[in-house]
Amino acid sequence: MIVVSACLLGLKCRWDGQSYQQEKKLMHSPDMIPVCPEQLGGLPTPREPAQIIDGNGFDVLHDRARVINAAGIDVTYEFIRGARAVLRIARQYNVERAIFKERSPSCAVHQLYQGKTLVAGMGVTCALLFREGFAVLSSEEIDKLHA
Repeated sequence: MIVVSACLLGLKCRWDGQSYQQEKKLMHSPDMIPVCPEQLGGLPTPREPAQIIDGNGFDVLHDRARVINAAGIDVTYEFIRGARAVLRIARQYNVERAIFKERSPSCAVHQLYQGKTLVAGMGVTCALLFREGFAVLSSEEIDKLHA
């Protein structure tokens, strides 16, 4: 079983109410579970875009950084709540790995935005799954799925 960012599978759950063009290499299959951590955390779609301020997902999990949306509202609680929901799903379905959308404050595997600058770091959900021993792949590493 594989947990996949729902937006990569064509579901309109991005912050702006859109999706990404469905990844052909991730065609819907019975072993893929689509998740949107922000929705699972209680945020609406569409919603204000958000960023991790002064840190990364690990820092958020350790209460050393916050997730703030474009309106200046702290949505840290919702991001952590969504990450925990994804973790529960991953455990319940014996997930082997996860594929998440790069550069997202929830789903980033290698890079996320700090202002308009890309910095190294994981998003909140990926940090939690990684910390708990799950293999996480970026949407830009889909080719490794079959390796």
